[in-house]
Amino acid sequence: MSTDFVLSSISDRVCTLTLNNPERHNAWSHEMEHRYFELLDTAAADDEVRTIVLTGSGTSFCPGLDTESLAHVANEGELVLAGRRSQHYALTVPKPMIAAVNGACAGIGLVQALACDVRFAARGARFSTAYARLGLAAEYGLSWILPRMIGVENALDLLLSSRPFDADEALALGVVSRVCQPDDVLADAQSYATELAQHCSPLAMAAIRRQVWGDLSKSWFEANADWLELMRRFNARESNPDFAEGVAALREKRVPNFGPLPADLELPEPLAFPLQ
Repeated sequence: MSTDFVLSSISDRVCTLTLNNPERHNAWSHEMEHRYFELLDTAAADDEVRTIVLTGSGTSFCPGLDTESLAHVANEGELVLAGRRSQHYALTVPKPMIAAVNGACAGIGLVQALACDVRFAARGARFSTAYARLGLAAEYGLSWILPRMIGVENALDLLLSSRPFDADEALALGVVSRVCQPDDVLADAQSYATELAQHCSPLAMAAIRRQVWGDLSKSWFEANADWLELMRRFNARESNPDFAEGVAALREKRVPNFGPLPADLELPEPLAFPLQ
């Protein structure tokens, strides 16, 4: 299997992962999926990496599943799940993920962008949920994640119509939080990721990421029990030296010197996503 379907580079404690199938406009394939998740594992385990940026090569992000794969599934009537991980696997990574959506983003490509925490989009980039126009239901959890991000009516609009919408409408709806000039979108996303890497505790960011995504499926009482336990741990110097370092850096008006994620990191259980 080629390892070039996703490229990886590290600079300023930011790992940039680039979906890379330019001849197919970065269309998703099983090979790309396998390599992407493999590189997420590598970035998650690398102490040098504090944040992760996801983008696409050329002028596309990911327009969805490769049309040849789509045709095969449609003709054979077989959805192959064996040996695959959940499309929401990125949500279990203990490091912040930033999407730099540099172009077309649809279907399973949109799913990957939504599995990031913050999304930057290039002005002119086009989005679509895609599935209804292919005769499919809302796949890979879009019916779960979109209503929580943009509300039920807006989610139903995008899912039922599968209509294309541009970066400016994506910003207005809340699908993305920043719109940039096309030439700047990756650099802007990397700059934001670098700021997180320099100023924020890896342990705190890992906990916050797990809290926010996990709490979406919990009651208030369940979430309250979890964050109360985290508060006890995070306020204890012996279990969280980052707290004392963060306060010292604030008082001394300097950049904090936080350590990497501890090898014995314990956080609330990650979300368990089915393979669908």
